[in-house]
Amino acid sequence: MAENRRFNRLIHEKSPYLLQHARNPVDWYPWSEDAFAKAKQENKPVFVSIGYSTCHWCHVMERESFENEEVARILNEKFVAIKVDREERPDIDAIYMLVCQMMTGQGGWPLSVFLTPEKVPFYAGTYFPRESRYGMPGFKEVLLYLSQQYTENPDRIKDVGVQVKQALEASREKGKQTALTKETIGRAFQAYKQGFDPRYGGFGKAPKFPMPHSLVFLLMYAKFYENRDALAMATKTLDGLARGGIYDHIGYGFSRYSVDEKFLVPHFEKMLYDNALLVLAYTDAFRMTKNAQYKKITEEIITYVLRDMAHPDGGFYSAEDADSEGKEGKFYVWTPAEVKDVLGEQLGTLFCQAYGITGQGNFEGKNIPNQITTHLESIAKKEGISPAALAEKLETARQSLFQHREKRVRPFRDDKILTSWNGLMIAALAKAGRVFHQPSYVQAAEKAVSFIRDNLIQNDRVMVRYRDGEVKNKGFIDEYAFLLWGYMELYESTFAPFYLAEAKKLAGNMIDLFWDGHGGGFFFSGNDDEPLLVRQKESYDGALPSGNSVAACQLLRLSKLTGDFTLEEKVQQLFQAFSKDIDDEPTAHAMMLQAVMYAQQATKEVVIVMDDETKEVVDFINHIQKNFYPGISVMVVKRREQAKLSKIASFIEDYAMINGQPTIYVCENFSCNQPTNDFQTALDLLFKK
Repeated sequence: MAENRRFNRLIHEKSPYLLQHARNPVDWYPWSEDAFAKAKQENKPVFVSIGYSTCHWCHVMERESFENEEVARILNEKFVAIKVDREERPDIDAIYMLVCQMMTGQGGWPLSVFLTPEKVPFYAGTYFPRESRYGMPGFKEVLLYLSQQYTENPDRIKDVGVQVKQALEASREKGKQTALTKETIGRAFQAYKQGFDPRYGGFGKAPKFPMPHSLVFLLMYAKFYENRDALAMATKTLDGLARGGIYDHIGYGFSRYSVDEKFLVPHFEKMLYDNALLVLAYTDAFRMTKNAQYKKITEEIITYVLRDMAHPDGGFYSAEDADSEGKEGKFYVWTPAEVKDVLGEQLGTLFCQAYGITGQGNFEGKNIPNQITTHLESIAKKEGISPAALAEKLETARQSLFQHREKRVRPFRDDKILTSWNGLMIAALAKAGRVFHQPSYVQAAEKAVSFIRDNLIQNDRVMVRYRDGEVKNKGFIDEYAFLLWGYMELYESTFAPFYLAEAKKLAGNMIDLFWDGHGGGFFFSGNDDEPLLVRQKESYDGALPSGNSVAACQLLRLSKLTGDFTLEEKVQQLFQAFSKDIDDEPTAHAMMLQAVMYAQQATKEVVIVMDDETKEVVDFINHIQKNFYPGISVMVVKRREQAKLSKIASFIEDYAMINGQPTIYVCENFSCNQPTNDFQTALDLLFKK
């Protein structure tokens, strides 16, 4: 049994993923020079296994292979084995995932890569079963074959390595640059329209992912180009997500993705970043539509995050596993009998009707609560009660079921705190706080920023991970760009000069560390980081938007607020650097295209100079913030803070109050209209056609 085994050297790590493998009979190393030195000394190939703590198939491969004595014997005798947490070392993961995709045409986790002692890959794959099945080679078979090839055909291994390195170098060449125009943006919209599922929402076929930055792209497209189809696709998808089993109707929060087209059956793991990005998407959808359901979902996601994913001192944990008691989804599913045992016959029957819980089940004989086919109005009419009364009954039932579910064995929670994902959650909380007038959300964002500043910034260098008192790894572009997003949203939610100053400082550090002075754009790793095979630049917006895309969006905002046009010039260079990739695959760059759209619009800046807030000022700002006006930015200048603020944004130094009253400047590209004390006049200037 694993419990009786001695620990391997992973026991000295803090990563939950590495610690999960600390009792394996495999003689694991963490990524280290010691491991590669051993491989070189003993002339052995290196096996690198990359995954993360809440990865279902990583758990499967561990149970089948890494806990198996025979597999461990082969690995220990013939290889040097290294475990990597992709969330702590996304730089390593990114390079070898690209290698895997080049070699096999696909990728995913667990990622299994075989290297020479010089870190050059010669073979790659993902999950391998222990024994050959389903047309897949068995892991033992793969290990023995590769060990033999490494020993008997070193020239062939070397040739493969040379080809891989050449391919990686070639992948950095972005090809001929092209102009990014309104037509590029239009092609992205048309591609979304072609792939849209009008029945259930979402894009393409199963599996379906939430794609929140694609939804915000569609909202922006709808706003800037007055396109109803774009709005309809975004709202249909958001509705489908909220009704589906991908949403936890009992305890709130979204799962990673849906394995089916209906958004019914999720892969049950919950990731901090998905929920942060969906808060941003639902908040913007509310601003656009005023649909109260979007406000409700936003508030419920935040309830989940603050309840289950918050460190007492302010940061946010990374993820919750899909599995509990060795079975995927066990924590989340119900039978009608279980529901009625908790709620009683009458209320239990009502809840089952409302959430699709049946005797035959919708997931392995049990039920994932959902409202995909539910018509609450019909149920209310049948029960002879109002929709509001039905909603109240169902909420009472949900609370009871939640309390009961809390007694179950919970899925594992990955409690490491990642700066990048926290940056996204800080941004989400700050934005939702100002839109929904919830100061507690903004306060939670500020508390998280304080945690990051206290624990994850060392000598002005942003770090990747905090866990159990340990801070590890220099931050990558994602850490800087996502935290910058958090600072920008906090500034717009508080108008505290501190956050704008920190944003400007962070942006400067980001440019110094990551900017490619030759080709434009940001490298993934800093110029002070461990050198790997290549220094990558990434623009692809996948489950997470790329650091380059987020940087482009936030540097544009920062440029408008501070008057620093060099930041906007950087963004234009970034667009050019990735223009061929963006033009070739516009839907793979949904966040980047948000920046392109923003850059192409005649944006407007509002500067309000005052002594103290008045009701008129508050109402004016609220009008802008609660509605979806992505082309408008607001700066508030309190005269007692003007000198401090002018060091961040020099152009506001001479902005003055008129007639001793709050004064509004409405500007377009820093060319301003006559200042006014009349808020209606200012609104007319802002929203004139």
